[in-house]
Amino acid sequence: MDRKVIKTENAPQAIGPYSVAIKVDNLVFTSGQIGLDPTTQGLVPGGVQAETRQALTNLKQVLLAAGSALERVVKTTVFLKDMSDFQAMNSVYAEFFPVDPPARSAVAAAGLPKSACVEIEAIAIVD
Repeated sequence: MDRKVIKTENAPQAIGPYSVAIKVDNLVFTSGQIGLDPTTQGLVPGGVQAETRQALTNLKQVLLAAGSALERVVKTTVFLKDMSDFQAMNSVYAEFFPVDPPARSAVAAAGLPKSACVEIEAIAIVD
């Protein structure tokens, strides 16, 4: 088993004792990404849609650093602070996964890091 910690300057740094992603053989497992601007480490303004767009942009950068891509994602989990934001999140999510989207779970969470509206994690294939 080949296990590698993934690091990138193009996405927010871990805000705790964890890695942004771990590559094991031909899979990469990402930590959840929230709508943090990688340069300021602050949440982007604009609510759930802006945060979803930034979280998925961050996720894309983590996947690229691991040798993967959004098109190679097989499973995501979306955590929402408020399930009433599902449609707003989903409209942005669809922009990032327009064809053959991955399997997905979406759950309401009582609280997310930095009081974010949304957090998204993924499992993807690596060549």
